[in-house]
Amino acid sequence: MQLQGIELRYVLTMYLSQNGPATIVELIDALDRYGFCVRGRPSKAVSDALRWEIGRHRVRRLGRGMYAPAYIPHATEYRIINRVRTTAQLSR
Repeated sequence: MQLQGIELRYVLTMYLSQNGPATIVELIDALDRYGFCVRGRPSKAVSDALRWEIGRHRVRRLGRGMYAPAYIPHATEYRIINRVRTTAQLSR
């Protein structure tokens, strides 16, 4: 299933929240393992999605190509989890 927009951002944010810091390459590999893909150049799509989440203070950049989870309010986390579950069910 091809991810874009909010679905891509939420899947990446949830992955970082559950697994800790990761590089762009690790995030792309994780998307592939879970059966997701992105349009265009994967590294650019992932970094663009994470830049949006950095602006919302849910993800932080540790260095070039390295990202980590930041604080996510409970209501937002609940919404992210539900959206990712729905996305995963639709991809089956």
